[in-house]
Amino acid sequence: MPEVSIITPCYNSSPFLEETIQSVMNQTFTDWEWLITDDQSTDNSVKIIQKVSDARIVLTISKKNGGAGHARNISLQKAKGRYITFLDADDFWEPRFLEEMVSFMKKEKAEIAYSNYARCDENLVPKIEDFKADTEVTFNNLLKTCRLSLLSSMYDSKRVGKEFFPEGSKREDHVMWLNLLKKIPKGKPLPKTMAKYRMHPTSISRKKQNIVKDQYLVYKDFMKFSTLKSLYYTANWAMNGFLKYSKIFN
Repeated sequence: MPEVSIITPCYNSSPFLEETIQSVMNQTFTDWEWLITDDQSTDNSVKIIQKVSDARIVLTISKKNGGAGHARNISLQKAKGRYITFLDADDFWEPRFLEEMVSFMKKEKAEIAYSNYARCDENLVPKIEDFKADTEVTFNNLLKTCRLSLLSSMYDSKRVGKEFFPEGSKREDHVMWLNLLKKIPKGKPLPKTMAKYRMHPTSISRKKQNIVKDQYLVYKDFMKFSTLKSLYYTANWAMNGFLKYSKIFN
């Protein structure tokens, strides 16, 4: 049974997929399984994955195009590792990411851990300063902004259980982290830059004005907050998101 399960959704990721695959294959920690679910790609993503001959890689083709949350859930259902981590098909890990994260989780007895990550353009060239891991991430401070990134985080499924993503929401990662942090006092930071995040100017996560309603529903529908409380946290999220990314595209 592998110690780490890597969860990856894939959809039309061929321009970046080979670099992502190489970053996993270069990991100094080798006791992992990589569960990739292709979400009905129309490019050659599946062929790129199938060219890699490694028994630790398990490719599943989704029966429908259900979005990233749906694809991650398919992989999560099959995951056997104690430590769960996520890597989107266009992101990149430094070679010691898994080794350092697993070691840190064990040393600190952490249920959730997270590291710094570099914020890069599509060619993995840094755009602005690295995103620094907060000294403390709790349920309460995560309500105002999602300070946890999937590609630089890991959780212990033996201690907190598997947490699945709500399907149909563009903010599924925020809901998932909030649900996990309901179970524990706080996550613990590893203050090293261990990953590279590609910041696409046209990506959904950058078009925040288009998903304000989806963020509001994080609080109203999933956290079951009142309308006023939901509006309060949505306003905080919008302001924090503007401050976080405005330097890049101005």
